[in-house]
Amino acid sequence: MKTFSSPINSSTTTGFILLGFPCPREGQILLFVLFFIIYLLTLMGNTSIICAVCRDQKLHTPMYLLLANFSFLEIWYVTSTVPNMLANFLSENKVISFAGCFLQFYFFFSLGSTECFFLTVMAFDRYLAICRPLHYPSLMTRHLCNILVISCWVLGFLWFPVPIIIISQMSFCGSRIIDHFLCDPGPLLALTCSRAPLMEFFWAILSSILLFIPFFCIMGSYILVLRAVFRVPSRDGQKKAFSTCGSHLTVV
Repeated sequence: MKTFSSPINSSTTTGFILLGFPCPREGQILLFVLFFIIYLLTLMGNTSIICAVCRDQKLHTPMYLLLANFSFLEIWYVTSTVPNMLANFLSENKVISFAGCFLQFYFFFSLGSTECFFLTVMAFDRYLAICRPLHYPSLMTRHLCNILVISCWVLGFLWFPVPIIIISQMSFCGSRIIDHFLCDPGPLLALTCSRAPLMEFFWAILSSILLFIPFFCIMGSYILVLRAVFRVPSRDGQKKAFSTCGSHLTVV
């Protein structure tokens, strides 16, 4: 149990209040229906991709194995926040426990980090397929694909635990209200008893590295892919080259 100290009087509580989307009761129900439908469609779409890749031997290639892993990741990524958000739409108190808040915090950002790494690996795969077509089968082997997949999961889940553990050990003062639909570092750090500029800076650095390095790798890969595609003399050849990138571009 975490103690929250107030400047006026001390009290002990077991969690935070997620403000979510403040609106009248009718609006909350409408948002519940809307997000519930989107959540179900997300689950169904990603599950369909996983089943298709698992059942069809022709799809047991690096591109589709990466896509299946990405779909599996996406299911858990949305599940880390949406079910709790849906419950809060129908709830009066909107309380999330201290442990539940930081578990959501960890899994949401870990799965998001894993997603960044997967998008980078998928762009690299398409670069090899388009720009090095003759060497692609020998370069992107099943063994290398498995190593890349495992690396994405491991790196994603090891990227943020240290700052999250440090934030969880801080003392929180005054209001327990988080003006968000999930436990996010910004609102959480705003509730601490004293400002933590070093932690804010450390978090900003980690987040920036995570966002910008994959972004530049993805953009660099697709610039090289586009350059290679436009060098193909025939229109049919260009269309075929673009079609191999279609699934990844749709995901991005």
